[in-house]
Amino acid sequence: MPTSLTLKNIPDAVYERLKAAAALHRRSLNSEAIVCLESVLLPNRGAAGDRLARARELRASLGPLQFTAQDIDAAKRAGRK
Repeated sequence: MPTSLTLKNIPDAVYERLKAAAALHRRSLNSEAIVCLESVLLPNRGAAGDRLARARELRASLGPLQFTAQDIDAAKRAGRK
């Protein structure tokens, strides 16, 4: 069951870095703080090799590619003006 935690007396430099990281990752300060805590306190949540293997399984399940890397790049650029 999730619970709440209030942090007090956070050093200005820590707050500014957390705020910048949250903006970079498009998260709230709360969500970014949780991600930071999880990465330190629960580092074995999933090994990189396991995540990579799962990603490869998912990709293989999609079948043959119907678009190229150039198609993806074009689609990304289409929304930017």
